[in-house]
Amino acid sequence: MSGKLVLAAMVVAGLAAGAQARDSLGTFESWAAFRDPETPRCYAIAAPARMGGSGRWRPFAAIGYWPRAAVRGQVQVRLSREVATQSQIIVTIGDSRFALVGGGADAWAPDRRADAAMVAAIRSGTSMSISARARTGAGFSDTYRLRGAATAIDAAALGCGRR
Repeated sequence: MSGKLVLAAMVVAGLAAGAQARDSLGTFESWAAFRDPETPRCYAIAAPARMGGSGRWRPFAAIGYWPRAAVRGQVQVRLSREVATQSQIIVTIGDSRFALVGGGADAWAPDRRADAAMVAAIRSGTSMSISARARTGAGFSDTYRLRGAATAIDAAALGCGRR
C-alpha cells in the first residue's frame, strides 16, 4: 500500500502544479488526456459535471499511467470536499459499486485489481458518482459524465506506451 500512497501523492502533486510542462493528447467529450514527458506519466482526466460542494481546489477524476513504476490504469480522484475521518468513499458506475481509500480530499482504488475493475466499468458506463461524508458531517456526491472516457484512457495509455 505504501507504493500506492507514494504514486497517489505524485499524481496529486503533479496535477495540482499548473506550471509543469505537459503535452495534450486530445480532448474527448468531457475527458482529456495529457502526457508529462519529464516524469514521464500520462493520464486521462475529467472535471465533475455536478459537485457536492465547493472547496479550495478543483476536483477531478483521473486514470494514470507511470511507465517507470510499471503502473497502468491507476484510478485517483480529488473530491469537491474533504472527507470525514472513517467515511466510506463509494463510486457508483451503473450497477457496480466500488470502495475507494484515501484521506483529505483525495481517494484512489485500493489495489490494481480494483483499478482494473473500475476502468472497465468507466469504459462501458455513462456516468460515475462518487459519494462520501464531508468533514462537516454532510453527505455529498460528485458526478462525472463518462462519454469520451474510454478514448481518453486509450490516448493516455498510448501516450506512455513503451516509454
